[in-house]
Amino acid sequence: MAEKAIMAGFGGQGVMAIGKLLAYAGMLEGKEVSWLPSYGPEMRGGTANCAVIVSDTLIGSPIITDDATAAIVMNLPSLDKFESDIVKNGKLLINKSLIEKEATRDDINAYYIPANEIASELGNAKAANMVMLGAYLELTKIVKPESIIKAFTKVFGEEKAKFIPLNEEALKKGAEVVK
Repeated sequence: MAEKAIMAGFGGQGVMAIGKLLAYAGMLEGKEVSWLPSYGPEMRGGTANCAVIVSDTLIGSPIITDDATAAIVMNLPSLDKFESDIVKNGKLLINKSLIEKEATRDDINAYYIPANEIASELGNAKAANMVMLGAYLELTKIVKPESIIKAFTKVFGEEKAKFIPLNEEALKKGAEVVK
C-alpha cells in the first residue's frame, strides 16, 4: 500500500509542516517515506507544496506527477494546479474556508473542509493545516494520529510541545468532518 499525497497552499499555511509530520510519522511506524518540498519565490504568501509518499514497499522516486492518490489544497491556485494530478478515485481535500470553487472532476472523491473556521473555533487559526491533516488521516488510515503527535516534537522541537493539545484536537475535528 502506498499513499502519494500532494499538500499545497500559500507560504505560511503550514503545508510543509504537515508534510514533514506525515513523513516522520510514517518513519515512526516503520514505513518507507519520502518528502519533497517545492517553494515559490516568496517566503510568506508565495506558493508552497510538498509531495509525500508513505509506503509499505520501497519508493522508486519521490516525485509525484500525475499519480497522486490524494491532494490537500489550502488555496485556489493549488486547487487549479493539482486537481488534474490525482488518480481516478483519488481524494481531493479542499479548504472550503478559502476556496469557493468546487472540484471540476467527477472521477475523484472531493471533500470540502472548513479548516480555517474549525481552527478559529479551537482558538488558533494556524491549526487549519492540522484540521486538513486530520481529515486526510481519517480517509486514508495511512498512519495513526498518535504517530503524528509523537512526531510533533521531533519535527518542531520540545519548545513547541505546548501546542500538542491544540494540534491533537485539530486532528480530531478534521477527522469528524469526513466521517
